[in-house]
Amino acid sequence: MKRAVVAGGAGFIGSHLCEYLLSKDISVVCIDNLLTGKIENIEHLIKKSKHFKFVEHDISEPIKITGKIDYILDFASPASPVDYLKFPIETLKVGSIGVYNTLNLTKDKNAVFIIASTSEVYGDPLVHPQNEAYWGNVNPIGIRSVYDEAKRFAEAITMAYYRVYKLDTKIVRIFNTFGPKMQLQDGRVVPNFIYQALKGESITVYGNGTQTRSFCYVSDLVDGIYKLLISNSHEPVNLGNPTEMTILEFAKAIKKLTNSKSEIVFKDLPQDDPKQRKPDISRAKKMLGWQPQITLEEGLKYTISWFQEKLKTKNANL
Repeated sequence: MKRAVVAGGAGFIGSHLCEYLLSKDISVVCIDNLLTGKIENIEHLIKKSKHFKFVEHDISEPIKITGKIDYILDFASPASPVDYLKFPIETLKVGSIGVYNTLNLTKDKNAVFIIASTSEVYGDPLVHPQNEAYWGNVNPIGIRSVYDEAKRFAEAITMAYYRVYKLDTKIVRIFNTFGPKMQLQDGRVVPNFIYQALKGESITVYGNGTQTRSFCYVSDLVDGIYKLLISNSHEPVNLGNPTEMTILEFAKAIKKLTNSKSEIVFKDLPQDDPKQRKPDISRAKKMLGWQPQITLEEGLKYTISWFQEKLKTKNANL
C-alpha cells in the first residue's frame, strides 16, 4: 500500500485530499498544527480509517516520520485573507521554512512532492486569462504579500530542489475553490456571501462588483491534484474553473439560490485586490486530461446545503 503525507491535511482542501487519497487505497499521514485547520474536518477519518494517522505538528519545525513515504503533498498555509492577515509571520514561515522542511523530507524518502501554490502568484494580473507563462504583477510589500510572496518563494525553492537534487516535484496553482468544510466566516467571497445570505445579513460586495472571479468545486480540484501528482509534469499547472463572472453577478446568484432577502451593499475595495481572475487551463487539459465537471450552480447547491447544516448545528449548540 502506498503512503502519503499531507501537510495541512486538516484544512479545507487538505482534508478533501486526505479523503481522496484514502479512496485510492493510499494510506495517509496528516500533519497540521491546527492554526487554521479544524480537527472536525478529519475526525471521521481518525475514528473510522486504520490507514489514516493524524500528527499535530508545525512543519516550520523539523519533520520526523519513520517508514517509507511515496508522496508528500504540502498544503500547509493560511489561505484566506482574514487568516493570513491575522497570522502574517506564520504564513511566511510555513511558505518558506515549512516548504524547505517538506522538500528535505521528500529528498530523504525519495518521494514524489507537490506544493500547493495559488493564482495569487499572478497578483493583480495584466494578462487575461492567466496562463502559467505569465510572471505576475505582485506588490512585494503590500499587505497581501505575506501570502503572495510566500507562495512565489515556495515555487522557487521547489524548482531549485528539482534542478539540484532531481526530485520528482509538482507545482499546482490553485484558483478560487469552494465546497463543504470551508469556514463559516472564512473571509473569502463564497463562504462570506453564503453565510450572509443564510443569516439574512447584508451581502457585502467590495468595490463596485465588476471585478471577476472563477470558481471551481473542490471535488474537481482534488481530482486534478491527484492527476498532477501521478503525472510526469514538473512545470506549474493551473487548476480552476475558467467560467468567469463578476462579483456582483455572483452575489445575485447566491441570493437566488438561498432565496435570501438580503440586500447587497458596497464597501471599499481592499488593497491590491485582483480585478480579474480566470485560469487558462490549456496545460491541464493537454497534460492531465483534466477539466472541471461540476457546474457552478450544482457546486453551490451542495455547498449551501452544507452551510445550512452547519448553521443549524451551531445554533443548536448556543
